[in-house]
Amino acid sequence: MNEQINILVVEDDNDINQLLCNIIKKSNYQPQPAYSGTEAMIYLEKQRWDLVLLDLMLPGKTGEELLVEITEKASTPVIIISAKNAQQTKVESLRAGADDFIPKPFDVEEVAARIDSVLRRYKQHRNTDRNSALIHKDLHIDLEEKSVHVNGVQLLLTAREFDILVLLMEAPKKVFSKSNLFESVWKEPFHGDDNTVNVHMSNLRNKLAKANPAQEYIETIWGMGYRLKS
Repeated sequence: MNEQINILVVEDDNDINQLLCNIIKKSNYQPQPAYSGTEAMIYLEKQRWDLVLLDLMLPGKTGEELLVEITEKASTPVIIISAKNAQQTKVESLRAGADDFIPKPFDVEEVAARIDSVLRRYKQHRNTDRNSALIHKDLHIDLEEKSVHVNGVQLLLTAREFDILVLLMEAPKKVFSKSNLFESVWKEPFHGDDNTVNVHMSNLRNKLAKANPAQEYIETIWGMGYRLKS
């Protein structure tokens, strides 16, 4: 029997919320609608979610505020679905920890595919060899618990940040180009948009630096890409 996948749908427009819930049901996942940021917080505090679909313009708490709350407390993947589709909004959402951004109006099939893609990546690492751990300097990844510790302090990473770090630590001598990283982590063809990789890498490095300012874990090989710093 397959484990039930629970997805929280935070969208104040009733028609759009129901449409998203129907997309989720057709993919055999379990949706839970929430129509305000305040209502969403009640559900977030009540149980663990496999994925959150999040609108930005919400009554009560805003989507931006909710995103910060979610990424600070757990490694739950978040897909932003918003009419605020300016490039700056997308960049700010990714910087704040979102795993994907879908502008409105959206294509039903694309939403279904992106949900599957994010859940597949998340599950992939959650189900990786359950007895294994990755260790580099004072950086420790427990693949069973999907937890990361630096200098004994737990880091709260987004699903994408976690995937990037695991990728680098599984091949510590390899230099990963931005296209390598994107195609390995996002599982989509790379079309030359450096921004997505840059934002996630910057967030990851900032979190590592904050946990241990005296140590450097990822180095930039100019003109080539990134690798774990020995």
